Amino acid sequence: MTQAPQSARPGRPALDTVLERFERCARDTPDARALRAGPDGLAYAELDARANRLAHHLLARGLPDRPLVAVATTLRPDLLVALLAVLKAGGTYALLDAGDPHAAGRLLAGLSPDLLLTHTAHHARLDRGDGTRTLLLDAEAARIAERPGHPPARPAPDPGSPQDAPAAVLFTGSASPRPVRVGHALLLAAHEGWAEVARLTPEDRHLFTCGPDVTAFAAGWTRALCSGGSLVLPPDDPSREPGDVLRTVAAERVSVLHTDPAGALGLLPDPDRSAVPAQSRPATGTGPLRLVAVTGDRLHLDDHCALQAALRPGARVLNVYGHAECAGNGTRFELPQLPRPLDDPERLALLGTPFPGCDVHVRDGEIHLTPPGGGDAFPTGDLGRLRSDGLLEFGGRIRDRFDLDGRPVDPHPLESAVRTHPLVGSAVVVAVTGGRGAPRLVAYVTPPHGAPPWPPGGALPEVEELRGHLGDKVPAGLVPRAVIRLRALPRTRGGQEDRARVPKPPLLLAPTPSGYGARTGTAKYSAAGTGDGSSAWAVGCGSLATGLVALILTNLLWPGSTDLSGVPAPWAFFFGLLYLFECLAFGLGVMFLFNGRRGMLAQRRGPALTKAAHLAIVYLLVSWWPQDNLYRLAAKQDWARQAALVYLFNVPLMAAAAVVAVYVTRKPADPFDFDD
Repeated sequence: MTQAPQSARPGRPALDTVLERFERCARDTPDARALRAGPDGLAYAELDARANRLAHHLLARGLPDRPLVAVATTLRPDLLVALLAVLKAGGTYALLDAGDPHAAGRLLAGLSPDLLLTHTAHHARLDRGDGTRTLLLDAEAARIAERPGHPPARPAPDPGSPQDAPAAVLFTGSASPRPVRVGHALLLAAHEGWAEVARLTPEDRHLFTCGPDVTAFAAGWTRALCSGGSLVLPPDDPSREPGDVLRTVAAERVSVLHTDPAGALGLLPDPDRSAVPAQSRPATGTGPLRLVAVTGDRLHLDDHCALQAALRPGARVLNVYGHAECAGNGTRFELPQLPRPLDDPERLALLGTPFPGCDVHVRDGEIHLTPPGGGDAFPTGDLGRLRSDGLLEFGGRIRDRFDLDGRPVDPHPLESAVRTHPLVGSAVVVAVTGGRGAPRLVAYVTPPHGAPPWPPGGALPEVEELRGHLGDKVPAGLVPRAVIRLRALPRTRGGQEDRARVPKPPLLLAPTPSGYGARTGTAKYSAAGTGDGSSAWAVGCGSLATGLVALILTNLLWPGSTDLSGVPAPWAFFFGLLYLFECLAFGLGVMFLFNGRRGMLAQRRGPALTKAAHLAIVYLLVSWWPQDNLYRLAAKQDWARQAALVYLFNVPLMAAAAVVAVYVTRKPADPFDFDD
């Protein structure tokens, strides 16, 4: 509900802004918890007083009128204090994520702020050497603490439209973020739209899983601190696991979760959780969650339904299509908006209807949004269509289009068709151009959340299987020519699928999610399907175990073959060592039989030759164990047995070596040529 602005005080204009809303909460409920961070936190009165002291300190620094201040720190309480202080000093804030200094440095370079607020630990990584004024919050903490705790006198508002003064710089969520200045009026209108849609209350506890530089947080903090609610702060440790979201939701009794699609799907039950020790498992329930707001990227209808089913009865899943130009608002969709059940939910991503104060139009297939509170409609760069039921349906992004055989192709319909395969959870289709110049379609697919562990139990479809599935769903020329299986899609800091960072053949890489909501700005990658260090360790241990079993079985299968009692030293030692190596080679061959072919296929020397070389290498490794034991038991003058052993072992060994020689010397296929 909109409240009347407070009465004017000397030196302070009576404007209704998000800052005035926060200060009203601090006066009305001073002891209520504003920030929650485990056992620590700040009450509204304490947060307001700290922001006032820092605002006085900023004004004393002689900054220009209405300065642009960049705030970069991993300490979230200090980040909120600094944000409020900048507004109290009449400035414009821009939040950066000091936990990712590379991304923060790029954003900082495009801002040219009047002041940088940070800590000593971050300064060296953010200092661009261009003379930007810097205030180190820890170094000047004592001086800041001596400042007055009452609000400073704010600069006089601009005549005519005082609330149009800039309040924040927000960043778009693409792989190359663009700064967008928003005013006090837009921030307030966006907050009021959220308050109406989400039905915000002072009892709500909000958790944001994104970084501070993402619009969802940089503009969304108002949803908590301007409604009298609490803002739950994630741990400062940047090495966070996806399970931490559930733990934090349970521990802090979060009622409103703001996340991206990857983070939201982390709320679904994990079928492999039973294999994790009980003391290490994240909380399995969603506890007091009443609202999950999903923003940043497309959320398909089937995933939306799965999320809704995972929450307690009465809880809501809100799919939000928001933009920085709208301060995080735009359109929203939830299941009760559907007039009837829909077929093929895997292919649909519904954006719903506009937020209060917003408006939406589709012109030449492109979505145009009008910001809350009025203003000119702006093109979003996204495709969509208004359905007959009045809902806006997402159709992809213009920047993702690619040319194929001289015609533009929108990948979203192709990806939606790929998602209809029961073994596919998410998918992106990219046109890859190799040395021959002809682009080929590559589908990057991941298992559905809730599928058996991958690999091998949750193995994804091979290319021929997927082609057959797509035969009647997409035109023949748009069927992907290759399938690359990933554990998760790389995403931008804003939560969007990052097509520029999908691995290119033949070095296929699989992302390891990092941070809340799988923030992949700093994600690490390993070879897809070939395993990482842990799988190599498992292969080594398996080879050793199999070799030891072979060593134990030797005297059971060939009694006396390893009897060295008549061999003098030191030759007995050398022969014993040889027997051990033969058994270990047998163990390695057995492991290579089950794990080696996937890595060999990545060399693209042809499937038939690869299969032959794979079996040849296995034979070269495993045959020494039975061959040598049988040779030792054969009498030297037993010509029939000697000839049989030669033809049984030595001739196949030579043939296997020849196959391996051909495999090694054959030139690999063009890694971008996916012709059969």
